[in-house]
Amino acid sequence: MVSLRVEGLRKSFPGVVALDGIDLNVREGEYVVILGPTGAGKTTLLKTIAGLARQDSGHIYFDQQRVDTLMPFQRSVAYLPQNYSLFAHLTVWDNVAFGPTVQDWSPRRRDQIVREMLNLVHLSDRRNSYPRELSGGMQQRVALARALATQARILLLDEPLRALDARLRLELRQELRTLAKYLGITTLHVTHDQEEAISVADRIVIIRKGKVVQAGSPKEVYEDPSTPFVSNFIGEANFLQGLLSRVEDGFSVIMLSDGRHVMGRPTNVPVNSQVVLGVKTDFCNVYHGKVEGQNSFTGTVVRSLFTGKRTTLEIQTGQGLLKAKVPSDQSLSEGSEATLRFQPENGIVYPIPNEGLQVALEVE
Repeated sequence: MVSLRVEGLRKSFPGVVALDGIDLNVREGEYVVILGPTGAGKTTLLKTIAGLARQDSGHIYFDQQRVDTLMPFQRSVAYLPQNYSLFAHLTVWDNVAFGPTVQDWSPRRRDQIVREMLNLVHLSDRRNSYPRELSGGMQQRVALARALATQARILLLDEPLRALDARLRLELRQELRTLAKYLGITTLHVTHDQEEAISVADRIVIIRKGKVVQAGSPKEVYEDPSTPFVSNFIGEANFLQGLLSRVEDGFSVIMLSDGRHVMGRPTNVPVNSQVVLGVKTDFCNVYHGKVEGQNSFTGTVVRSLFTGKRTTLEIQTGQGLLKAKVPSDQSLSEGSEATLRFQPENGIVYPIPNEGLQVALEVE
């Protein structure tokens, strides 16, 4: 197993800064998901680590050894691109054997590793098939086996499940993690799918506009998002703007535009500052009719979105449109009077972003 360290990585294209001083540490055998919106720099980061793109500045280390001066084939990295790039004229066996063959492995060693990889991805019985004869999930497994057949030290997965249907994505994302853990290979998995990231990662690194905005366990980035953008990107959140009146008894007290006060977690933001309080829609409760109490907002249900076990309710209140995800058996019909309520410990207080809240929340 090998560790990975990236220091101050910068990469620009004409008119675009793809990587803007990226710092990243990945422990031996860790499964790290790089998450961010389209255009955030995720693929450029993987290609730079793999040696397929040259950084403008910064350095890359494997086990404290600098590798950014090495050619791609010298880095011992397995890179799986979004489109798999299987050779249509080669069988499954020959696709997987391609890397060991061009590296001039002995036939005995090559055949042994190909057999092992096909067994790992459960495709030994399709060794003589061509890519066109395989399902999307099988093609993904072949591409993974081919990437791993060179016995690389680091696995780089670029949107590995993007081309698959929803049901197959659910099945294969756990297979990817299980296989990587079984092999003990250090893995970077790029995706823009928040649910995918949360379900497979040891740690999530969130990138926006070429910069790391937060890194932590799935639980940390979900329950303690560092910015309004992260709060709304990992899941969905409501935001209330106001003036921080005081911090007392372990809670922040915020005065809203209508003079009401709401409470949230304590903050280091100076008192009398303009702030925004964010609360996940998952952490909001909804009651029928008007209910008085702290952090309560009464309005009308204007939309009800059924998604199975959970239903998203959109409630028009005096503070604008607020949302809550509730168990479907507790849902309310559109047009109903309802009260949305949340506990102070679930409200996170942020300083108002310099660019304004709406711009800060934009997904490019």
